[in-house]
Amino acid sequence: MTILCVRFQLPPTHEAALPGLLGLLEDFTPVVQALPPDAALADLRGAERYFGRDAVELASVIRVRALAHHGVDCSIGAGPGPTLARVALGEARPGVTCAVPEDAVTEFLADKPVAALPGVGAATARTLCEYGLDTLGLVAAAPLSTLQRLIGAKAGRELREKASGIDRGRVVPDGVSRSLATERPFTRDELDPDRHRRALLSAAEELGARLRALDKVCRTLTLTVRYADRSSTTRSRALKEPTAHSAALTRAAYGMYEALGLQRARVRALALRAEGLDPAEQASYQLTFDPLDEKARRIEEVADRARAKFGPHAVMPGTLAA
Repeated sequence: MTILCVRFQLPPTHEAALPGLLGLLEDFTPVVQALPPDAALADLRGAERYFGRDAVELASVIRVRALAHHGVDCSIGAGPGPTLARVALGEARPGVTCAVPEDAVTEFLADKPVAALPGVGAATARTLCEYGLDTLGLVAAAPLSTLQRLIGAKAGRELREKASGIDRGRVVPDGVSRSLATERPFTRDELDPDRHRRALLSAAEELGARLRALDKVCRTLTLTVRYADRSSTTRSRALKEPTAHSAALTRAAYGMYEALGLQRARVRALALRAEGLDPAEQASYQLTFDPLDEKARRIEEVADRARAKFGPHAVMPGTLAA
């Protein structure tokens, strides 16, 4: 067990504390991958040799330091690969590390629902369940041709490998600073999908305005939905092209929200994060001849000039048409 997946128990409005907590992990290993808004992966292969302790023992030290220096508890999953560590995190509780032994991976995964595997969205899980493949053990035992027919050649092959405990992933160090985030909390647990969509529209317009003010574009958009029971769901989508266009960000946010298929979910907050930021002048764009899109871009330019002249609240997010 050399990989840890750590989720810090951050209050919803304290996402800015994540860089400091990543620094705590970097005291043990330079191979740390941020999983905003509140988690990270850490490859401890070198740390195990250096400190003479295994990953579970190091996880205990990390937990104590997070509490002592930041006042933040954490849940930790450990496994031989990043995917397995993330699955183990789903079983972990604050104060206890859930570890997947290398010689018991298939047994650990067998009775887990297919949605427990990172990357398996609601639509894929529904498709598999319709054919009786509702656990990872059943998926691992299914013929590869059946999975490929249901969800596609590449996705079927990768899903079967992961369900069988074959974890080819690796921890890729990244910078949480290469992102922008905003959150829309509700004053009460919100059931109304229309209010959810309005919150997403407001958040996407704010991100677009901030990106354009910085002359940046983003390549990926991440949606986090926080529920009344303090659980959360996170989905990411690679954009068709790098953009700071609010309408494009809104479409991507709506698409991820609708793919979740929430049925009267009690939502406490919605958060959007723009990731993979690059300078706008280095981005290439596909020309569009859609008059509505061109109109939206002209409105953005006017709104941006108003913000530059009169301040960031001159145009409130959510007041422009998507």
